[in-house]
Amino acid sequence: MKLKVYLSGEIHSNWRDEIINGSQDLPIEFLTPVVTHSASDDAGDVLGEEEKSFWKDHKSAKVNSIRIKTSIEQSDLVIVKFGEKYRQWNAAFDAGYAAALNKPYIVIHPEDFTHALKEVDGQAMAVAASEEQVISILNYVTTQE
Repeated sequence: MKLKVYLSGEIHSNWRDEIINGSQDLPIEFLTPVVTHSASDDAGDVLGEEEKSFWKDHKSAKVNSIRIKTSIEQSDLVIVKFGEKYRQWNAAFDAGYAAALNKPYIVIHPEDFTHALKEVDGQAMAVAASEEQVISILNYVTTQE
């Protein structure tokens, strides 16, 4: 079974590389958002500069959503990582979008986020504490081992 997997969530660590490298022998194509923070924040600048940060963020969110929504819609599985440094509200939105599309998703987060993410976790197919657990799930799903 070949899977398309979208990797959503925090962009301040190398968790995506860990999953991609740990799954390199599996039949998986990975999709990602733009993970360079400044590029993501400035994506809407092509539509013209804004004086107010609200409108700058609004335009960038819409431009970014083209890639994000398309990737989630094309994926077979979504993996959503909530990191410790920042609260990833966009990641919660991505999980909700995946759920609305009836796409299975896996959540990764520290145990102390459990209460705050109880609704997100409640719809997830798995709630993992580490990238290694996700790699094991991907191995099982694609090879049944």
